Order: sequence, then structure tokens, then C-alpha cells
Amino acid sequence: MTQPAGSHLQFTWQCLENGHNGDNFLAELKLTNLSEQALAGEGWTIYFNTCRKIKPETVTGGVEIEQVNGDLWRMKPAAGFGKLASGETRLIAYEGMFWTISHTDAPLGFYVVYGEGTPAAHAEEIGDPVILPFATDAARNRNANDNTPQKWSAESRFADNAGLSLLAADKVGKITPTPLEFRAQAGEFHIDADTLIVHPAALAGEAALLRSVLKDVSGSELQRSAIPVTGRRAIVLQLGKVAAAHASASEAYVLDVTAGGITITANAAHGVFNAIQSLRQLLPVVSYLNPQPVLAVPCCHVQDAPRFAYRGMHLDVGRNFSSKESILRLLDCMALYKLNKFHFHLTDDEGWRLEIPGLPELTEIGSKRGYTADERDNLVPCFGSGATVKGSSGTGFYTREDYIDILRFAAARHIEVVPEIDVPGHARSAIKAMEARYHRLMAEGREAEAKQYLLNDFNDASKYESVQLWHDNVICIGLDSAYAFIEKVLDEVHAMYKEAGVAFTTMHTGGDEVPHGAWEGSPICQSFMKEHGLATIQDLLNYFMERYRGMLKKHGLTFGGWEEIALVKETHDGATHHVPNPKFVNANFQPYVWNNVWGWGQEDYAYQLANAGYKTVLSNVTNLYFDLAYAKDPAEPGYYWGGFIETRYAYEFCPLDIFTTASVNLFGNPLDREALDKKVRLTEAGVQNILGIQGQLWAENVRDAGRLEYLAMPRVIALAERAWAADPGWTTMADAAARQAKMDADWNEFANRLGQRELARLDGFLGGYGYRIPLPGAKIENGKLFANVSAPGLTIRYSLDGSEPTAASPVYIAPVEALGTVKLAAFSSSNRKSRTVIVG
Repeated sequence: MTQPAGSHLQFTWQCLENGHNGDNFLAELKLTNLSEQALAGEGWTIYFNTCRKIKPETVTGGVEIEQVNGDLWRMKPAAGFGKLASGETRLIAYEGMFWTISHTDAPLGFYVVYGEGTPAAHAEEIGDPVILPFATDAARNRNANDNTPQKWSAESRFADNAGLSLLAADKVGKITPTPLEFRAQAGEFHIDADTLIVHPAALAGEAALLRSVLKDVSGSELQRSAIPVTGRRAIVLQLGKVAAAHASASEAYVLDVTAGGITITANAAHGVFNAIQSLRQLLPVVSYLNPQPVLAVPCCHVQDAPRFAYRGMHLDVGRNFSSKESILRLLDCMALYKLNKFHFHLTDDEGWRLEIPGLPELTEIGSKRGYTADERDNLVPCFGSGATVKGSSGTGFYTREDYIDILRFAAARHIEVVPEIDVPGHARSAIKAMEARYHRLMAEGREAEAKQYLLNDFNDASKYESVQLWHDNVICIGLDSAYAFIEKVLDEVHAMYKEAGVAFTTMHTGGDEVPHGAWEGSPICQSFMKEHGLATIQDLLNYFMERYRGMLKKHGLTFGGWEEIALVKETHDGATHHVPNPKFVNANFQPYVWNNVWGWGQEDYAYQLANAGYKTVLSNVTNLYFDLAYAKDPAEPGYYWGGFIETRYAYEFCPLDIFTTASVNLFGNPLDREALDKKVRLTEAGVQNILGIQGQLWAENVRDAGRLEYLAMPRVIALAERAWAADPGWTTMADAAARQAKMDADWNEFANRLGQRELARLDGFLGGYGYRIPLPGAKIENGKLFANVSAPGLTIRYSLDGSEPTAASPVYIAPVEALGTVKLAAFSSSNRKSRTVIVG
């Protein structure tokens, strides 16, 4: 959100320094009165969101600041505020916890409420503050121990890219992800309007998709036929035996392109679909705006199958909503790169996004955010979503019909949708919605119905704070109504899959980050524990999971969840550790393991669980969390609590030995190699229990569709490479120097694939994808400009006169004479540009 037109108040924010008084920061807010009237010292409250806790006792400027709940805070005038005259600015300084090194850390979404608590109360948007530059190292580094290289300067990026070189086109792979076998052959096959698509009835869906793809890039709708036609050149889709490992047999394929035709053979329809994606990548990079009536396809032989059966992408729409159109665009991109699982995070504390028949409050209240007096109309703002409900990034849901459409769209692309309904923590949106339902029905005198799906104990005195700072986001699992609610949601979701004609195999239950202290002060839970002979809170949680497992089993579903569903606490030598929970090893539990943050001590959780017998999906934060910022640059959006995730980090992920590329911790300091060497490695049986890998995109900072695609792409392409392509062999190379040389060479080829082929292909889709265009690196040395980019093949343009680089600016090809300041930007094939960088 930006400053609304007509707002009579404005904020400016700046980080002064980090590492103050320990791990704290100093910041300043400047409040300016743009109105013609003075701002009085009473009668108003300003609300805003910040992920960094403020120390109330440090606040100056005649105001008081306190936390409301979660990331929502409020500012009120203190006794000494006085008045803020027209045009006057008030300086408000404060100290906060941890650090603020990027725009993402700034407080956002300010709005003012006048007459709060009265019938005449009303809210006015102020918007986001103007964020001043992070001008010093004290503002750009977390503390004195922060040695992660800063990437805000052109010179630092130039040094990073120094090992890359532009490769000749014949040295760059033509298919991504890299197939098991690709043999180039002489000649070309030409697809034109007379080309037939020949296929059996069993492959009608794949043939229709191929026809649609070819129409997009050629303008022609090819005819389809069940049998070859004499004299007509054809693309033949057929089922037949293709050798492959058992786990990937249904996805294996052979693609043959000769001058006389194209033949695709696979064991199953999914394999045919995969081959079509490879064929798409052999086509010329053509925009839908400029179709080519004749498409030249190089002759070749491709034999291929995936490394992992599970190749997933997770998207959170609970924190901020993404439209149905955005979901379909993401699914199309996933399909192109042969990802086959879409983990759809539909609910969280900050939003419930799926219509459930019979429970209208879930979407009437739980899907909306904005100014509210009591949350009986909508949830409070989060992540800067502001006071206005309609059009907010925090507001939106999928109707039942929308979800069925998404299921069918995904299934046509052989992508399975794994829904996540997060319980028992991360459930505040559901709790508040069912609380509103309770009050509505009680007012109507319908007490039994009111209590039917209630999720909270009104007398709960438990003291806790979740990771996202909530104090009331955990379902009361001592209530039978909580289980009735879960059963109702499961029934309705299952009915959607049935109507869509799509298999429902796995429910992701969340199960993560239940804060310490939950349920301890709940009279209902304590009574429930006594009644059922449960001695500890862990026993209560085990009871919940066992009962939930029974519901899932009734629907024939796998119990998916984050790693906490399969871990239990044990105490040894006075220290508490998480270890695999033996209770659920053979209970069809499927943990998705994210926590391997270097230096935290939990780096081997995934391997422990796989070795113990759990079928495991690797979701490692250090390489696969795409909501994290690409680089340590204040202007790069995204969090960084798990590191900074360049596209290269996703590409270099080593699923079966993550320690291969581990070198530094979150602060850029060397890891304790001796401690890492003691961590658990995969056993032979454990390797068989690794289902695959998944990228995660959490949505705290996804405030619009452009941000979604910026954060996801091109990292999702690197994810696909690691999920599908064969093991590159880095982990088996004993010599560190040789391994690094091989990794550098492999990355150079992949970076060229992005710059020369894949990013341009994304430009060619309808509307073009808004992937991140990497900033160029540059330096001036001996009066000459030197420049490079992390995706060789992208165009770098520059200006020497201080103007903004445009599509008409000179193209950088080789070092040029440069005196003074130079501005540069990287440009895509569609002339979208990166942020402008300055050197000199």
C-alpha cells in the first residue's frame, strides 16, 4: 500500500542503527500533518503493522505505542503530546527488538481511527511510510557479527558474477529440467498448419493441450486424428513400453524428432504430458503476440524420467490472498518445468480462503481484513493490509466453484493439489469466524447450533505468543466441537475433489508452531486431559493427531504436515531435543521438513525422520524458501530469517546430502564443521524414504500478483532442475576444489539457459511472467565501464548522462569509456527492466 490520495497525515521511517543495546535497533518515525487544521492531542489512534516488536518504554515524541495482537500495533497521544500544527512534523524515536535492514522490516499500512469506541468512530487510510535510505553499515548490517556480504552495490554484484561467461548457443541445454539423455541430430522438423496430431482416445487430454500450446505460438489450430493420414506429416502421441525406474515409470518418456515427424512414447499419459513440455522447450522462443506459422524443431532423441516422484511448489494464500488467475498462471509455469505437486496453503491466522458450505462465517469474516471494532465483521489488518476491507491484499477467497476449477486445471496438467488447512495452531481466522458464528446463533436463541463448531475456550487463561506474535491462535482441542469442525471441513473439501473428478490423496494438516503455553490455562483442556488420562500437553497433542488421523483414514487420506507432526520432545542431560516420534512411523504420516537453518542445531531433522521410516518431503528453508529475499540489499523484498536465497542456492541444493554446500551460518560466519560432521546422514533405507523436494512461497510480503511472480521466478526453475534432473555428482567428489569447479561450470551453463532461453520463454506467455530480472553488476576501472549480469544473455543497457536507461539506451557489449556516474539496468526480451543501478 502506498500513500493514499488525500491523506492528511504522512509518515517517514528510517532505521538509524542496528546492534544497539544488544540485538536491538533504533528507528525514527516522522509524523507530518498535511491538513490545514491542527491534530489535537486526543481523540485519535493510529494503527499499523510491524513484524519487529517495539519497546514501549523507549518511545518518544509525546505518543504511546503498544501491541494489539500479532503484528498489529497502535499509537496514541500521551499526556504531553500537545498539538501538531498544520505543516508541522513530529519526531517519534523508538527502540525495537532484533534488527531492520530492509524495506520489508519497516512498519506498514498506517491508518487513523477517530472517536474510537463511539458510534461515530471512523478510520482513514494513511498508507505506507516513506522509507529513507539505509545509509550506513550500522543500518545495513544486523550487528557487528554480521558478515553476510552486502549486495546493494553494483561493484559487489560485479564481483559475484565474475565467474560467469556467455556461452555459445550450442553449449546451452535446450530442455529444462535437464533430461537423462539428449542426442542432437542433423536436420529439423517443421510444424505448420497441415501437421496432424495423431493420438489414441486415452491421450485426448494431452493432445488438446498440445494443440493449445501450438496455437499460442503458431496461430494455427492443428487437426487431430486417431490414425495417421497418408501424405500428412504428424506429431504422434502413443502409449508403449519405456524403460525407467519403478518409481518414475508413469512419468518416463521417449521423444524422437526427425525430419519426417515427431513421435512421443510413454508408459502412461503423465509421461506423454512430460514429453510435450520438452517439445515446447525445443520450439523457438516465440511470443503469443508474434506467432510464427512455421515452427522449426531441431531433430533429436530424448529419453527421460524424473529423479524424484514428488516435485512440489507451495503457495501460501492465507497471509495475503492471490487471485484464481494468479494460481492458474503459477500452475502453468509449474507444468512447463514438470513440477507435479501444488501445496495450496489455504488457511492461516490471517485469513481463511476457501468457501465451506454451511459455515459462511469462514469467508464472510475469516477471509476479510480491515478496520474493525470487535472482529465480528472481519479480521484485523496484518502485513500492512490497511483499514479498507475491499480490495485489500488481506481480503479474498475462492468459491467452491473456483476451487473445483483450479483442481481441474491442475489435473489437466498432471499436477496434484495438496490442500493445507492449518490446525491446531495458525488457526486464528477459523477461531474468530466460528466465534462470530457462535455469537450470531446465540443471539437467535440457537445454543446447540452455536456450540456445534466452536473452536475456543472463552475461559482460557493460557499465556503464549506464537512466532507471528499472536496470543489467541490455537484451537481448543479439548472441545468435541473442534473435531466436528475439522470433520465438516474434510467432508466438504472431499466433496469438491469428487465433483471435480480428481483424486484426493493427501491432506496437509499444518500441525506446526504450536506455541509453548497453549492449553495450559484452558479449563476445558485440563478437564479433558483428566477425563482421558492424559498426563502432559504432548499427550494431549498426540491424542489430537490420533483422532485427526482417524478422520483422514476414513477418507483414505495421507496425513501430511510440517515436521512437528512426526517429532516429539525428549530430555537428555538436562537439554530438550526433538526426535522422531515412534508412535506415528507406520501411521501414513508424511512430514514436510523445512527446518535446517545452518547453526540452529536442527539441520538433520529430515534425515532423522526418513531414517526412522517416515516418507519425507524436503522443504529446506536454506535453499527452497522463495519468500526470503534474493540478496542482502535493502530494496530486495522478503524476509531473511533463514538466509538470503539467490537462484543459485536453489540450483545447488543437494537433496541427499545437504551438508555438501553448507559453509556459513545466517550471519555469514563459518559453520562448525566438526558439529556438522556429527549430524545424521541418510541411511540406504532413509534414501528410499525421501519422496522429493518442494519450494515454499509464504505470503507475508506478497501484496500483489507481481510480487508473487517476482519472488517465485526464476527460483522455481532452479527448483525444477534439482527435483527432476539426475544427481549432478557434486556430493561424490572428494576433492573440494574439483567439486567447486564442477559446480561453477554447471551453474554457468544453467545461468546461460536462464538468460538465453528460459526467461525469454516466460516473456512469451500471455501477459508475460513478472519474474525477477537480476540487477547488473558494474564497476568503473581506469576510466572504463565494465558490466555483467547473473543470467548471461539478458541485455544490459546504460546511460552516461544521468538519465534512466530505457529500451532505446545503448546496449553494453564490451567495456566502454565512462567518466562520472553511469546508470545501468538489465532488460528482458519484452523490455521489462530491472531496478536501475548506479556506479561511478
